[in-house]
Amino acid sequence: MSSQDHPVSSFKDIIKSSWPYALAVAIIGFISLWIRTCPSATVFLSDGSVRFTANDAWFHMRTLRVLLENYPHRMFFDPMTNYPNGSYIHFGPLFDQMMAITSLILGMGHPSSHLVDTVGAYFPAVLGALTVIPVYYIGKYLGGHKTGVLAAILIALAPGQFLTRSLVGFTDHHVAESLFSTLFMMFFMLALISAKEKNLRFEDVFNKKFTVLKEPFLYSVLAGVMYSAYQLSWPGGSLFLLIVLVYAVFQYIFDNFRNESSDYLGFTGVVTCLVSTILILPFVHPDMGFSLYYYSWFHVVTALGTMVGFAVLSLIEREFKRKKMKTYYYPLIILGAGILGLIFIKILSPSFYSLIINAPSTVFGIQHGGPSTIGEASSTFYDDGVFTMSKAYEYFTPTGFFASLLGMFILAANLFRKPKTQEVLLLIWSLLILFAIYGQNRFAYYYSINVSILSAYLGGLLLEKVKWSELDQKFKSNVKSPADIPRALKFVKVEQVFAVLLIVIFLIYPVYGSAMAYTKISNGTPSPWVEACDWLRSNTPDPGMDYNAIYEAPKNGEMFQYPDTAYGVMSWWDFGHYIETIGHRMPNANPFQAGIGGRRVSINETNQPGAATFFTAPSEEEATAVLKAIDPRPDKMGARYVIADAYMATVMFEAMPAWTLDTDGYYQAYWTGSQYQSIPSTRYFNSMEAKLYIFDGNSLKHYRMVYETDTHQSNEVGYKQVYNYFYGGKLSETDTGYVKIFEYVKGANITGTASPNETVKISTTILTDKGRTFEYTHRTYAVKMPKT
Repeated sequence: MSSQDHPVSSFKDIIKSSWPYALAVAIIGFISLWIRTCPSATVFLSDGSVRFTANDAWFHMRTLRVLLENYPHRMFFDPMTNYPNGSYIHFGPLFDQMMAITSLILGMGHPSSHLVDTVGAYFPAVLGALTVIPVYYIGKYLGGHKTGVLAAILIALAPGQFLTRSLVGFTDHHVAESLFSTLFMMFFMLALISAKEKNLRFEDVFNKKFTVLKEPFLYSVLAGVMYSAYQLSWPGGSLFLLIVLVYAVFQYIFDNFRNESSDYLGFTGVVTCLVSTILILPFVHPDMGFSLYYYSWFHVVTALGTMVGFAVLSLIEREFKRKKMKTYYYPLIILGAGILGLIFIKILSPSFYSLIINAPSTVFGIQHGGPSTIGEASSTFYDDGVFTMSKAYEYFTPTGFFASLLGMFILAANLFRKPKTQEVLLLIWSLLILFAIYGQNRFAYYYSINVSILSAYLGGLLLEKVKWSELDQKFKSNVKSPADIPRALKFVKVEQVFAVLLIVIFLIYPVYGSAMAYTKISNGTPSPWVEACDWLRSNTPDPGMDYNAIYEAPKNGEMFQYPDTAYGVMSWWDFGHYIETIGHRMPNANPFQAGIGGRRVSINETNQPGAATFFTAPSEEEATAVLKAIDPRPDKMGARYVIADAYMATVMFEAMPAWTLDTDGYYQAYWTGSQYQSIPSTRYFNSMEAKLYIFDGNSLKHYRMVYETDTHQSNEVGYKQVYNYFYGGKLSETDTGYVKIFEYVKGANITGTASPNETVKISTTILTDKGRTFEYTHRTYAVKMPKT
């Protein structure tokens, strides 16, 4: 009898395999780590500094340093971002705590700043490499060691978002989500297999049959611990509770149609969810109510609700069998119970009911308006409303993606036979994550796990066809030392060699080639932004805040009390973490999508003040009004400095009006002789972003450029060429500083005499810190003054 027929025999079987497979997994893990550290030269710079990748990575390093400064207390509210409101931090605490503990151990209680940066940079690579282990075991309990090893190889080499988010320097919690969610599914699967193998009944609990309960109980507790770790890495972790609950409904139905007991399923679910509830409860912020994005009562209630769901489904099943009802009534009873449960929740807590109803569209639905411009929130399969497979091919390779679909098809076909519990779980898990990447491509780093396991499952089936198990047994019987290997090669058959070649060519080689290409991608933090934020930190007034202090959040309805010296820095939300973490200044908007302003549902809404409203403002007066409206205090401006860059002014600009839901007229179609090309229009050149970046603030009364960085590759020249050709401009068609910093000033009144209605022009040559000169010009009309 093969290992997959009776896959769980003792606890040692999960933590210790035979030495060849343990060695293979260890080697695969080290290869995975090596791949993830290949871009180290772009992270650890020659001057000794560490350049983290992407904006959230920088903010995680900020929260890590605050944690170490105040250990063990963590920052949950940050007043130094989203000025003048501050932001609650929705990041889970576990990722930072793991890095902090590692830093404290390695630094003997007093880690240096460079050690902390080094730990932070390598941490995602280590967690990504560790993911090989649970993927191996899931594969093993689906199709034996061969499937497990192949799954481990595929996830070690998996390209796309799973690789990018586990590369050195990408210090974000996403890789922790992947690791802990996979560990959760592994232990949950093992608990199910063990409980079913031991024919566990609820009577065993009442009769205290510990020999039956011990192993399933231990795996269920570990599943609960790993789910809690996943949830404490990301508040949105309730997604995997939905997965196991949907799986449970199908598994109960299948067991009922086969007249089998589902007590093993109820026991596993109840214990897992109870442990999860206990571990998550201490992290709940009661003042958050029922929030999906922060640790609130929502997370406790969903864990408890899932536990109750398992208990109710088990109770229904036992009563159903006791009364010997017809099997096809069972799904209808479950449906009725679900509807009654929702009605009960709606009566008891309408806000919680609303969250439950809207959560699926939040996860699985395609975003519209401003949220659709968030890179990780856009659909994997739709780009500007057009269906495309390009992202799926990029993230998983074409063979990997279609192998996953074929694997699910085979698992679905097995439902008509007698599928193993682990096969049903994998099918439901994979289908729901596939639906999730339809809505948001951020979940692609989850689906890489499923693609690796499903592809390995296919590979395992192929090896079974060529009798790989027989070859495995012959090798075990005849190979006692490495010297025996050459003689044992005579047992290898041609079809087995051919099967291995097919797996290498179609499954392994494509992901390897794609993965190595990903390791050559340059660091995601633009150097000009580091330069600009360094200047900001050294050359602008200190806002008067204790950068590493932990501040209490204001009570509901109240504003945080900033010192009089505090001020904001206006820029697009993507760059808020750079401004705060590198520049030590307070951005008005940040990558939590706070401070953007604009509209969310309808063009008929009031256009709220924020970054989108400011940069799309059609005049300086309207832009200044936005800055004044951001801070409700009448004597304060929302921002003292404004930062614009070439990316904001060109490629990124279309995202700005998308948040206001007023997108028409910024670009127009122009026939080039062979095709239509979209070019910026008058409305674009009248926007505040264009006035600041393209025109260097020329003619503006209250915004003066105080710094520009070195040039960087961009589309700036093309935009200037359009302005000169179509609108009679005389802009110098050269690249200027990639990032430009402007200061809001009151301006000055210059008086003189001129004839009534005469155009008065004032010009001066501005010399930037980079040695570039441009002409500042302001025009006005002479007004006839009344006689005194």
